[in-house]
Parts: sequence; C-alpha cells; structure tokens
Amino acid sequence: MTRIDLNQLGAFLAVANEGSFTRAAAQRGVTQSALSHTIRGLEEKLGVRLLSRTTRGVTPTEAGQRLLERIRPHYEGIESELDELSGLRERVAGTIRINTHDHAAYTILWPKLSKLLPKYPELVIEITVSYGLIDIVAERHDAGVRLGDQVAKDMVAVRISPDFRFVVVGSPSYFADREKPVTPQDLTAHSCANLRLPTYGGLYAWEFAKGGRELHVQVKGQMIFNTSPQILTAALEGYGLAYLPEDVVQQHVAEGRLVQVLEDWCPVGPGYHLYYPSRRQSLPAFSLVINTLRYPS
Repeated sequence: MTRIDLNQLGAFLAVANEGSFTRAAAQRGVTQSALSHTIRGLEEKLGVRLLSRTTRGVTPTEAGQRLLERIRPHYEGIESELDELSGLRERVAGTIRINTHDHAAYTILWPKLSKLLPKYPELVIEITVSYGLIDIVAERHDAGVRLGDQVAKDMVAVRISPDFRFVVVGSPSYFADREKPVTPQDLTAHSCANLRLPTYGGLYAWEFAKGGRELHVQVKGQMIFNTSPQILTAALEGYGLAYLPEDVVQQHVAEGRLVQVLEDWCPVGPGYHLYYPSRRQSLPAFSLVINTLRYPS
C-alpha cells in the first residue's frame, strides 16, 4: 500500500480549494515551485492526475474531485480537533488525572480541588485511590501524590501538605482489660489492624523513632485491610489498635472515642507531595491544579 504524506494531501486540498497555485502557496507559506513539486509527488504516488491547469485557474480532474470529496471531511475534522486541542492551551479545560492515597484524597485533594469545579465547568478532576507505587506515566495519570520520601528522583515534586505523623490509637473498650503499650515492643501482646501494601505484597511495618533510634515493628492481629478507613472503623469498634495519620483520629481522641498511646515514639514525618514527569506541563488546567494544591498556598 502506497504511503501518502499528510502534507501532500494538505497541499492538494489547498490548491483545489483556492483554484490557484499562487494563492495556495501564499496560504501555506511556501513557494509556488515547492507546492507544484509536492503535488507532482502525490500524483506520482497515486498514479493518476489530480489537477488540471486551465486559463481560468486550476480545477480537479475526475480522480482529483473524487479524492477531494472523500478526504475533505476527514481533513477538516482533523483540523477542527487540532484547533480544539490548541484551545486547551488558552483556557482551563480538559481532564486532570491524579493517583493518590485515600488520606490525601479526602483531606487535601478533594477539599481544595472541589472548589475549582463551579468556576471552571470545562475542567474534569479524576482522582484514583491506590496504595501501590505505580508508574503514573504508564498508567496515564497526569500526577501522583505520595509522601515526600517516596517520590522518584526523576519527578518534579511540589509540596501540598505540612509534615505530619502517624499515631497509635485504640478504643476505651479495647483497653478496658488490657495494659497500654509503653514501648513499640509491647505491641506484640496486642491485636493490631494491619495494612497490606500491593506494591510489596506484604504488610506495612509500623514505624517508630525516639532519641535517634528507629524501629519498624511488624504487628499481628486478626484484621488485615487495604485502606485506612477500614482500619479506623475497626479501632473505633474495639477490635484492636490502629496506626493512622494524626489528623484522622484527633477528633475521636478529643471526644473520648479513641485513646492515643506511644506518643513519644511517633515522630513527625515528611508531608505529601504532588509529583509529575520532569517534562514541562504547560496546560492552564494543570498549572491551576498545582497552584491550588501547593503548600503553603
């Protein structure tokens, strides 16, 4: 099958529409001789003559008219789509896809980005919750959100939250007949709600630090979940201890539904960062999302 250069088809359409090599050449910003050479190349590839030169101008031959009628709607459709895509560079429009943890989705992304929707009706925000460290480029996401120390070095990272810490909590009913843990090692005597991480296929080890000493404790219990809201529910209902972001549990602690333990072993860690490929993201919609999420704002 003969491969046709789209530039040749565009040249043919320009001459056929203008009825003149001179006007078509001026429209396309090329010389008349270069345009004539392009048309001859197309005719040689197809093996038919497409244009006839007369004293009144240039008109399509029978074959040329047939080609014109077949390709003009498609070519105009392509031009229209390209114009529309080009227009995205001038206005806030299109879909921005972000992969994130549920904690960041509920506490940062949705509260901030939802305020943009009424102002920009052509903007679509797609938030996908995942605990796996996925390849956002391969999965066709525009950006991802992870803790600062989890962002790959080849990505551009923008801080979107302050530093925060994970804490250990349990319900008053759970502690009714149990001693509260004083050190991380004491957790071996407690039932704990585990989080399974898909990237590693294992259970998340609870992280502690004190006086320059760091500990990763692999806790045990009857409960294994893959999202933090389930872990919070289990803790509130007295099934065991949970290791969760402090802002998620602080109201429950303040109102007496949960009791915080091991406070001096729970250090502050790096906050969330929005990250994206190092290639420049220039669409107004993406820039707006970055500026809306940036911390401090």
